[in-house]
Amino acid sequence: MGTPGASPGAFPPPLSFALLLLLSIWKVQAQTAVDSKPLYVWQTGPWGRCMGNECGPGGSQSRAVWCAHSEGWTTLQTNCDQSERPDNQQSCFRVCDWHKELYDWQLGAWNQCVPVSMRSAGVQRPTVCTRGEEGIQTREVGCVQKADGQPAADAICEYFEPKPRLEQACLIPCPQDCVVSEFSPWTSCSKTCGTGLQNRIRFVLAPPLFGGAACPNLTEFQTCKPGPCEGEERLYSLRVGSWGPCSVPLPRQARQADKLPRESNKPSEESDKPSTEGVKQSRPNRKSDKLKRKPDRPSRQADRPKRQKKAKNKERREKMREKVRERIREKVKVKDPDARELIKRKRNRNRQNRQGGKVWDLQVGYQTREVTCVHKSGNAEALSLCSQESLPVTYQACVMAKACEVSEWSDWSTCSKQCHDLNGPKGERSRTRRVSQFPIRGEAECPDLEEREPCSPQAGEAPLCVVYSWKATEWTECRVDMLLSQQDRRRGNQTGLCGGGIQSREVYCVQASTDTPSNLGSLRSKEALRPVDSDLCLGIPPNTTQLCHITCPVECKVSSWSAWGPCTFENCQDQAAKKGFKLRKRKIVNEPTGGTGNCPHLVEAIPCEDPSCYEWLLVKLEDCVPDNGKQCGPGTQIPHAQCINSDGEFVEKQLCRDAILPMPAICEVPCPKDCTLSPWTAWSLCSHTCSGKNTEGRQMRSRSILAYNAGEGGIQCPNVSALQEVRSCNDHPCTVYHWQTGPWGQCIEDASIPAANTSLGRARGDDASCSVGMQTRKIICVRVNVGQVPPKKCPESLRPDTVRPCLLPCKRDCIVTPYSEWIPCPSTCQADGKTKTKQFRKRIIVLLPTNGGQDCPEVLTQERDCESSSVCQGYRWKTHKWRRCQLVPWSVRQDSPGAQEMCGTGLQTRAVSCRKQDGGQADFETCLKFASSMPSVIQACQLPCQEDCQLTSWSKFSSCTADCVGVRTRKRMLVGKSKKRDQCKNNQLYPLSETQYCPCNKYNAQPMGNWSDCILPEGGRVEGQLGMKVQGDIKECGQGYRYQAMVCYDQDDRMVETSRCNSHGYIEEACIIPCPSDCKLSEWSNWSRCSKSCGSGVKVRSKWLREKPYNGGRPCPKLDHVNQAQVYEVVPCLSDCGQYVWVAEPWSVWKVSNVDLKENCGEGVQTRKVRCMLNTIDGPSDQVEDYLCDPEEMPLGARDSRLPCPEDCVLSDWGAWSSCPLPCNANSTRVRTAYPIRLPSEGKECPATKETEPCKLNSNCFHYSYNITDWSTCQLSDRAVCGSGIKTRMLDCVRSDSKSVDIKFCEELGLERKWQMNASCVVECPVNCQLSDWSAWSACTHSCGLAGKLWRRRTVIQAAQGDGRPCPSQMQQWKPCPVKPCYSWHYSSWSECKSEGARCGEGLRFRNVSCFVSDGSRQGKSSLVDDELCGDLEPSVDGDKQITLQEPCIVPCPGECYLTDWTVWSPCQLSCIGGDDLGFGSVQVRSRAVLAQEPENLLQCPEQEWEARPCTEGQCFEYKWRTGLWKSSSRQVWCQRSDELNVTGGCPVTTKPMADRSCDPPCDKPRSFCTEAGVCGCEEGYTEVMTSDGLLDQCTVIPVLEIPTAGDSKADVKTIRAFNPTQPAASPPGRAGRTWFLQPFGPDGTLKMWVYGVAAGVFVLLVFIVSMTYLACKKPKKPQRRQMNNRLKPLTLAYDGDADM
Repeated sequence: MGTPGASPGAFPPPLSFALLLLLSIWKVQAQTAVDSKPLYVWQTGPWGRCMGNECGPGGSQSRAVWCAHSEGWTTLQTNCDQSERPDNQQSCFRVCDWHKELYDWQLGAWNQCVPVSMRSAGVQRPTVCTRGEEGIQTREVGCVQKADGQPAADAICEYFEPKPRLEQACLIPCPQDCVVSEFSPWTSCSKTCGTGLQNRIRFVLAPPLFGGAACPNLTEFQTCKPGPCEGEERLYSLRVGSWGPCSVPLPRQARQADKLPRESNKPSEESDKPSTEGVKQSRPNRKSDKLKRKPDRPSRQADRPKRQKKAKNKERREKMREKVRERIREKVKVKDPDARELIKRKRNRNRQNRQGGKVWDLQVGYQTREVTCVHKSGNAEALSLCSQESLPVTYQACVMAKACEVSEWSDWSTCSKQCHDLNGPKGERSRTRRVSQFPIRGEAECPDLEEREPCSPQAGEAPLCVVYSWKATEWTECRVDMLLSQQDRRRGNQTGLCGGGIQSREVYCVQASTDTPSNLGSLRSKEALRPVDSDLCLGIPPNTTQLCHITCPVECKVSSWSAWGPCTFENCQDQAAKKGFKLRKRKIVNEPTGGTGNCPHLVEAIPCEDPSCYEWLLVKLEDCVPDNGKQCGPGTQIPHAQCINSDGEFVEKQLCRDAILPMPAICEVPCPKDCTLSPWTAWSLCSHTCSGKNTEGRQMRSRSILAYNAGEGGIQCPNVSALQEVRSCNDHPCTVYHWQTGPWGQCIEDASIPAANTSLGRARGDDASCSVGMQTRKIICVRVNVGQVPPKKCPESLRPDTVRPCLLPCKRDCIVTPYSEWIPCPSTCQADGKTKTKQFRKRIIVLLPTNGGQDCPEVLTQERDCESSSVCQGYRWKTHKWRRCQLVPWSVRQDSPGAQEMCGTGLQTRAVSCRKQDGGQADFETCLKFASSMPSVIQACQLPCQEDCQLTSWSKFSSCTADCVGVRTRKRMLVGKSKKRDQCKNNQLYPLSETQYCPCNKYNAQPMGNWSDCILPEGGRVEGQLGMKVQGDIKECGQGYRYQAMVCYDQDDRMVETSRCNSHGYIEEACIIPCPSDCKLSEWSNWSRCSKSCGSGVKVRSKWLREKPYNGGRPCPKLDHVNQAQVYEVVPCLSDCGQYVWVAEPWSVWKVSNVDLKENCGEGVQTRKVRCMLNTIDGPSDQVEDYLCDPEEMPLGARDSRLPCPEDCVLSDWGAWSSCPLPCNANSTRVRTAYPIRLPSEGKECPATKETEPCKLNSNCFHYSYNITDWSTCQLSDRAVCGSGIKTRMLDCVRSDSKSVDIKFCEELGLERKWQMNASCVVECPVNCQLSDWSAWSACTHSCGLAGKLWRRRTVIQAAQGDGRPCPSQMQQWKPCPVKPCYSWHYSSWSECKSEGARCGEGLRFRNVSCFVSDGSRQGKSSLVDDELCGDLEPSVDGDKQITLQEPCIVPCPGECYLTDWTVWSPCQLSCIGGDDLGFGSVQVRSRAVLAQEPENLLQCPEQEWEARPCTEGQCFEYKWRTGLWKSSSRQVWCQRSDELNVTGGCPVTTKPMADRSCDPPCDKPRSFCTEAGVCGCEEGYTEVMTSDGLLDQCTVIPVLEIPTAGDSKADVKTIRAFNPTQPAASPPGRAGRTWFLQPFGPDGTLKMWVYGVAAGVFVLLVFIVSMTYLACKKPKKPQRRQMNNRLKPLTLAYDGDADM
């Protein structure tokens, strides 16, 4: 094969070779990468649950381990490296529930907030910070053991709760720059001549926060030159330094030993020391030597002879002193050792008895300060350069500072709780330590001297604590309040009320007895325990009130009377007496509460003749059977009878053997030609129940003629009178008798019962009954409507019992607790010890007596006077005499100019001890705890020199005879040699008397504040309804008093004690609290008639609202929703459907219409009377109105029929229709039948004896169903007020045509009755609100001032329920406290800083503390008063007990650069954005600025200072840029805070408005200026003319259109004239605002908006013109011809029902 030629698309050989090489390299690298990654790897599942037998470590858990291909699918485990297989099991910690108490999550603190942009690479930080930058902060969370904090596995804690989050979002606030105030005005020039400096300063308002810009310089300087100096400028100033540490002078031996080497070194020291150094007082002898040896002090050289003379005198005195000491030493040496020991002991004892001992180890030392001469440049120079000034004092006495020293802690005291009780409150124990050295001279205060801790004795260490528990008395009787809806004036006696009520009891605390045996519990419970203080009982006390229920008595209900029975023997077993009675009875329907004895009589009797116990009752007569087997004619009817007793019950026939058996009745079957009569009707009911003189009982029956006889051969019809029969009935007289019972008498002991039985109840402990007694009652025979008659008139067998057994209730004596312990007298002592207080003790009635038990004692409380209380054991500081005045040691000050050895300023100390008020000694710690602040123990003193004038202290001012009259004086005197010195007699320098006018004290009182609540006098209980005091029923109305505070002011309008104005501190006036008025309703109306005449309905009665409640009276019950004025009571009622019945008389004789006079037969009419009668148990009695009977049930009063002719068949009247089968169906029929009474003659047949008709629904066939009524209102017993009752509903039987019918129709059908007819219900009981007593008045809310109030409160014991009186809204009352002035100490302002004896340097400034009075309000001003009025106050200012009246300060030297005092703290400021707090807290700041006096010293100035601190109740400030008006090309721009304070800083720099503007090219055209946008514009009144490249070419005048005004004389002329805006306005008044400039271009050269608006308007106008032109030129269309007949179309009007047509 040859080499193929290159195809056109192939690469050149060199290029293809390179590509293949690259491809091979890539494949190798890819293969290498694939080879480096393992093909099969082990993979693991999550660890399973820790399993194990025991809790804690030792469990094991497993997980799944499998081998997977790198692509993810699972493979055989042999494919993976077995050496790298992970473990599938590990040991673990099995967590149990009780580990929750051992392990918990430990949460670390949140780390610093890190911006999200630093954690996420793709997130950029915002360029402009608005609210802050979002960040994330993290923390460490781990599971640890609670006991020692050792870390544990997180799975343990995760078992109980999830792991808390490890990070949270946070906000990094925007940087806030430092904010400073405006500069103050420039200070005056620091020099009066030459070149000085002026300063102006500002202060820091807000510190830089969150990386904001630092604070700028707070000071600006500028040089000033008041004028040239005339003389030589003062360049040097004496400067004093601060006082050095207090040191104790060396003993004299040490000083002398130190003096020798110094004297030998004096020449060399003096020659070596440069003369330019200042004098430092740390080594006083060297300093004094230097001062003494200054060669350039001519005054000192002149005084050298004097000094030499003094030195000689000093040496002479020293020699004399040394001789005296030598004599004393010799005397001591003479004494024997025992005498020396005795003297030593006495000294030690005196030192120990010295007041204060080591506690007041005060050591007076001295301190010095440095004096230097300072050049105005600030450099120290030689003292000689300040020779024109006298040197200041460089030493002063001081007290050596000592820190507080305390002793070791004492042992813990015994626990205040002396018994063991785990659940009770713990006791307390304490330990103390004593002060062995009080802090002196500013050292730290002593630490706490007492420690307390709770304690409780352990079991076994102490006896068990006495346990106290609550006990309660027996509940009082249940008291029932009447419902408003039941209040009725006719109910005068309310003692029998029943239902729900309220009862109360008293609760007291007793010592619980734990050792009472259980079998004695019942006996122990009858013994009342001694009451103790209620505070000893822990826990919630039992309720003192509860709801109760009085069971309502069940009234006896009886049925209606039965009919009178037959005349029967009184006792059928004994028929010897021939007297008989007719009886009627009634039954007890509802058993009464007290037994059947409370029911009315149940039997009434009427004497009668011929009594019998049994008689035959004719059940029926058989059909008439003619005699001799004929078809018609006379015959007989066989009777069927049954024996009955006197109660109408069927009995055996042999009992009627003495009674007359009914005989067969004679009858007649009419023959075809006979007169045919109907059967006799049943006897009617007897017309009267008894017979008297004017009344007689009658019964009637009747029959009618059904067919007349034939003319001949038939039996004729009887007369009309023979168609009726009347017989007598109830012929017994109307004398009704019955036994009447009286009430059962009281249960009395029955002597016939043995005593053993009577004690049985007592032995059982049964409180209900203790023995069996006997009750009797009176029984009489009563004739109805007459009265009592002899007993023989009543049936003796029915005589009720007169005696019955009863249970005698036990006598129960009153049980009273023993007297409680006497209430302890006040433990706090009385201030004066004269106030007598009383102590009380009481006993409580636990059980009231009943059934003749022993009465309760009348006295339940006792009181007695407390023993005279001890006067309060107060403590006070006793100050001892000041010790001698100690000067700076003479060795220190002897070389000072003018120093004298025995005079000058020093310090003196004194001891302070603690005393009781009675003078006895007490510990220092007691006074520290109970006394006022400790008096000063150090004071400056002055030992007068010989030349000084000594005076006594000022005496007190003399007394004034009257206010505002005369003067008062005080005096002092010269002492000692001062009396003889002339300079001391100078009264101007040393006045010996002072005079002032007597104070003018005028006082006026005025009321202040609001009136208090109206407060009723104490003891406002009202009597309850039953005459007993009811707890909580508090009189809430009537006359009370209200109070208003009175304030007393003096003539300077300062508040003083109210006693100065002869006032008690308040005024009172009578006030009225209106009494509550309850809701008042009318009396009940009469019951309405039953809403239905047949079946169940309702009857209603109502009350009307007469008066609404007010002033918290009992509310009205729920009123009718319609008229809001009625209260209804609805009860069910049942109207008997057979109460009124139609009674029809017999049919009249036929009246034949088409008369066949021969035959007397044919078509005819019968009529009868139909009356509506009241139906009673004895039958229809009285006729009533027809509307009371059902009109649908009214029988026919007339009927048409055919009177049969002779020999025709005569049928009886049709019987009743049979019932239609249910359910009603059109295919069903009903039937009625008749039977033949007279058979027809031969050849004639009887008509059909059976009629049928189809059953039609709601016509002759009806469906029946029960209809349930609504529930009635809750029905209570007659005398019940509230509580449990019954609501009822009834069943109606309703026909399918919705007519209510007798319930028997539904009952006969056996319909299901699935409804509950009765249900229990509850009428909420009226419970009045029960309140506790008012508490005692609280302490005054303020110790002084106008705002003080006294409060008292009460609580709700039982909330109101139902119609009870609601709780009043006022549960607390206040009245003002007597007004007292508020006295307080206040500082005066600091004095100017002064450095004594020098021009500058360390100095002191002073202030005073004075007594001020105020009214205690923030707005009230304070007035300065005498310090004596604050004498009882603790010395403190604004709560700070450390009174500071002087403090060191610095007087700057001329030319010195120094810091100002600290500014006051700035207002508290929050970090806010848009008024919203960012939650970073608030801060306030203060600062110190630099002040300079010399330009040359600016480089030596200290750094300015500021400091910030957190604060509370900060406020939000906002900062906004403000701009001024442009002036030329600049304007003022500043930042302003929201409180309108101009500041520097705070406003965002990015939004700062432009302060300077410039245009390029410059605006040099006339009337042009540079606009804010940086382009040239024209002034007002000129418009811009621009060049083609957008630059301003010129400013031209805008034509002005004048609109004439009303007062213009040329109102009818329109002018356009040029107007020069630069000219002053010459238009007349009223023309302002009537011109405008047509300026199309804006200042930046763009068209203004109105130009576009005009162009758009012109365009719309053009479109409108073109459109109108087109319409005007368009040809109109030809009108269509109308048809002619349209004109002939008639006009019709359609009536739409509108009344206007």
